[in-house]
Amino acid sequence: MFRQWSVQSGPAPRRPDSQAAAEELWEEEVERLCASRAPVRMLPYAMADKRFIRNLREPEGVKTSCWQRWRRRGQVARQHLREAAQRLAHGFGLWEEALYEIGGLFGTGIQSYFTFLRFLLLLNLLTLLMTGSFVLLPLVWLHHPEPGPALKLTGLQCPGSHQPQSGIPRFHNPLWNILTGRAFNNTYLFYGAYRAGPEHSSGYSIRLAYLLSPMACLLLCFCGTLQRMVEGLPRQPLLGQGYRAPLSAKVFSSWDFCIRVWEAATIKKHEISNELKVELEEGRRLELAQQQTRAQKACRLLTYLRTNVLIGLLVAGAISAIFWATKYSQDNKEESLFLVLQYLPPGVIALVNFLGPQLFTVLIQLENYPPSTEVNLTLIWCVVLKLASLGMFSFSLGQTVLCVGRNKTSCEAYGYNACEYQCWENSVGEELYKLIIFNFLLTVAFAFLVSLPRRLLVERFSGQFWTWLDREEFLVPKNVLDIVAAQTVTWMGLFYCPLLPLLNSAFLFLTFYIKKYTLLRNSKASPRLFRASSSTFFFQLVLLLGLLLAAVPLAYVITSTRSSWDCGLFANYSAPWQVVPELVTLQLPLAGQRTLHYLSSHAFSFPLLILLSLVLTVCVSQSRANARAIQGLRKQLVWLVQEKWHLVDDLSRLLLELSPEPETPRSRASRPRSFCPGFPCPGSPGPRTPLKGPSTRLSSSSSGASVPVSKFHFPSRTEL
Repeated sequence: MFRQWSVQSGPAPRRPDSQAAAEELWEEEVERLCASRAPVRMLPYAMADKRFIRNLREPEGVKTSCWQRWRRRGQVARQHLREAAQRLAHGFGLWEEALYEIGGLFGTGIQSYFTFLRFLLLLNLLTLLMTGSFVLLPLVWLHHPEPGPALKLTGLQCPGSHQPQSGIPRFHNPLWNILTGRAFNNTYLFYGAYRAGPEHSSGYSIRLAYLLSPMACLLLCFCGTLQRMVEGLPRQPLLGQGYRAPLSAKVFSSWDFCIRVWEAATIKKHEISNELKVELEEGRRLELAQQQTRAQKACRLLTYLRTNVLIGLLVAGAISAIFWATKYSQDNKEESLFLVLQYLPPGVIALVNFLGPQLFTVLIQLENYPPSTEVNLTLIWCVVLKLASLGMFSFSLGQTVLCVGRNKTSCEAYGYNACEYQCWENSVGEELYKLIIFNFLLTVAFAFLVSLPRRLLVERFSGQFWTWLDREEFLVPKNVLDIVAAQTVTWMGLFYCPLLPLLNSAFLFLTFYIKKYTLLRNSKASPRLFRASSSTFFFQLVLLLGLLLAAVPLAYVITSTRSSWDCGLFANYSAPWQVVPELVTLQLPLAGQRTLHYLSSHAFSFPLLILLSLVLTVCVSQSRANARAIQGLRKQLVWLVQEKWHLVDDLSRLLLELSPEPETPRSRASRPRSFCPGFPCPGSPGPRTPLKGPSTRLSSSSSGASVPVSKFHFPSRTEL
């Protein structure tokens, strides 16, 4: 036991008074451990000592009560559940070795992209699990009507000679039907294949589950994204703008002495080297920023403004091109041009999203931003471009399919363009399906038809042109933009294509290996490294913006849009949300109906708003108080370190005066000046006058001795 070990390992037998004091301390420690409620597994002792402590708490002859055993089992179950949730949040350790290799060779900034991709894969799998559990399995279990082809409208008077059709001519090429989604029109991939009987015929409402599942999935993704965003908040505001970790901590504590494999050691050396490069680059840029004058800062601000205005004009032009391409594709469905027009909107969107990040990267690199700022600013503009293009694409589809801002005869009678789109939910689902397919095909084509030939040509030929061309650089903003765009389209299609997350999960899984191959084989390491913590927050922010963009049109369609007459679950409803009040009337008692009516009224919303305002005020006040406390503790820590340095300085002078031989320049140079090589320790004192007191009198007695002057920088009030 740890008592016997501590007694046997003593250097010499103790005196009686010391042994009595040790026995007393031992008894106090035993009493504290027996009375403590801390779990045994959390105590800092060896396994044998933990067993001894457990025996002290629960002797063999004493039986614990049922309540204590039940509490212990509950604690163990909660601990196991918490560990399982943590493993689930980290993707069950998926791709851990690959992520470790990427982080060591290319830095944590590029590693954050692959970690973000794994997080999106986890979100899609959870969304698919919810949809399958609440919609597909009950649909199969309750034996609802089988999916079948949509019926045709009768009695519809269309202008001219147009008759109601499925919206697109038919081709018999199986591959083309798969690429356009027509091969799955009568499957559960699209909205139109779902059928259900009247609501009063079953106790489980498939319609309500189909309606609430997308909302629950979006809420789950919002909570997960928000949690990761809070975890990835930059810590610089909490530590202060002038805070920098000493290089000594990285030099002496970064190595993992458990490494026994040469490959792992090489990766670890690259990782430490990348961290030191990032530290030195940030220090250099901080010094340059502090040396700038006001005129230089004003000129730099005007240059930033000019660049951002130019990028904004490019984004506006790209959005206009997407709008007219979508409008032309939907308005012209001639047989001869149909093959081209089917993929005209996805093609224009892909071209814009391919050229846009390249132009943004070139323009932003001309301004000489810090690497992290460059990545974040490029990412923000790319996201503005991508989300604006998706928003314009949705608006253009709304104009064509739902007649938003247009007057047509069929729209006035049926609420949508029934002459050209018999089941408009399927048509919208097909457009989103084509966007997902086209995005993945572009990823594969760019990896194997552009990056791979470029690397082979650069390795095969030599010359000034091939040296200038070189391998491509792995652009984090562009790759993040691609997967965020695909995820946004997946969220937009949850109502029209409930199984679209399954397709996106497969594409994300394959994208990880394609991007890993491109990074390790076809790309070169970027000379401008950045931290993962500086970009992880922006990745989640971008994903959150995509989630909001997907939620707005979904909310509009559910609450205000007329469903198709002859396909889907909501064929007999003026809007999908109308199934909720119908179920409330049919299945809830009168008291429950009154409660829901009160919760949805203004009499409840106004007090709730006031309560939320009070809670927000308390949280903001607490946050400011915590910030002031942190600032005070930082100042206190600096002053404590300064006081210790003063004591060390007095002690060094005292030892110098009591030394029998004078100090030589060589011994003075060999004496350590700082425990923080490269940077002064926080609170290290600068030059100061000798203190009046005993140390002053001692120095006056030996007037021949020279008092060394400290060269450490004394922190000013602004640095504190």
